[in-house]
Amino acid sequence: MFWMVALLALDGRQYVYRVYAPREALPADLFWAAFHCHDESGGPRASDWFDSAQIWWMGDVEEPARN
Repeated sequence: MFWMVALLALDGRQYVYRVYAPREALPADLFWAAFHCHDESGGPRASDWFDSAQIWWMGDVEEPARN
């Protein structure tokens, strides 16, 4: 499915980005994809400190049953 990447910004907020990449993607590649997306958005400068990012996979979530 996709990855979620949360980046801290200089305004004190945390910005979360959805990154479409395979399950085998490297964390550094996911980080840079989100970082560049943030830069293009015109928002406040995001931290480029890799260790401050939170990255998690969203592909194993079960969808609720439909009636």
